Amino acid sequence: MARTSERAQRGGHSGVSIEDVAAAAGVSTATVSRAVRGLPRVSPTTREKILRVAAELGYVASSSASGLATGRTKTIGVLAPFVSRWFFSKAIEGADRELHARQYNLSLFNLGGHGSNRERLFSRTMVYKQIDALLVLCMALTHEELSHLQKIDIPLVVVGGHVEECAYIGIDDYAAASTAVRHLISLGHKDIALLHGDDETDLNFDVPRVRIKAFQDVMTASGLDLRPEWDEVGDFTVRSGQQAFIKLWDTAGPKPTAIFCASDEMAMGVIFEANRRGVRVPEDLSVIGIDDHDFSVTLGLTTVGQRPDVQAELATKMLLDELDGRTGSVHSMVAPHQLIVRSTTAPPPAHGATPRREPRPVSA
Repeated sequence: MARTSERAQRGGHSGVSIEDVAAAAGVSTATVSRAVRGLPRVSPTTREKILRVAAELGYVASSSASGLATGRTKTIGVLAPFVSRWFFSKAIEGADRELHARQYNLSLFNLGGHGSNRERLFSRTMVYKQIDALLVLCMALTHEELSHLQKIDIPLVVVGGHVEECAYIGIDDYAAASTAVRHLISLGHKDIALLHGDDETDLNFDVPRVRIKAFQDVMTASGLDLRPEWDEVGDFTVRSGQQAFIKLWDTAGPKPTAIFCASDEMAMGVIFEANRRGVRVPEDLSVIGIDDHDFSVTLGLTTVGQRPDVQAELATKMLLDELDGRTGSVHSMVAPHQLIVRSTTAPPPAHGATPRREPRPVSA
């Protein structure tokens, strides 16, 4: 019964699967998928044969595509682990900007911060509802997931970092993190703490690990100590930045003179909590992040900036150009980043002065 249900899902209500059509026409399932959806890279003769065989077998690609003359849904899927955090909301904004200009729709698949429903999304929702292409934000794909997408030959781009076996657009995270740490060292800081992200969401993404590696390499190359008690883990949120600062300042022993935060949101949390504790930024503690969040200017946050909206806009353009028959439009690209020096970094306190720890009122 399970197999019958699966075949029914793949071939509408006829029970005929895409594999049946491919076998009868003597082509691959990817070619069948492209032919019935009107995608490029299928010769007119082959397309005509596939459509004739599909009609004879009673194959229906999907309820959403069967009524369209071209087989296109004019819809691009966007897969995101979160939608509330800054990077993802900006990337979705950029993708939607390009889709609107090209008269395409956006279908958002939100994992909600965990991977528990990934199998359902890839095996049913995305494949069987026939989105024309897929934009993935800041997460890697498993071999099984890639196999599902390759089976229907769907154009795919990952935004936000390097991913094996996929075209991707993102900054060089190693270089960006290295730039941030070198900035602190250039100011004279030797006692530098690390607040990094961690992949505890089953998303299998390597950005957190790359930024940690960059911090460790630059510190070691500069002859500076890596102190385990100054290594804090966050989840790229303001709250986790606050928690990390509390842990650092409540632990007995020397305090760092600077903190490298792997995201602006965590850096903001550090600054907020430092202010509550009477630790002056940057007089007592320098703080630097990565992103150039919308609030970074207001806070005067020194950061390494990037533009996730531009990255996603460009990735979306690649997908749409590929769908329009411009073969080779989808390719990997390194996006720019830049050091933006504002007011949260300065030379360390003179003569090894101990940062103030008395609380002070938080201004309204």
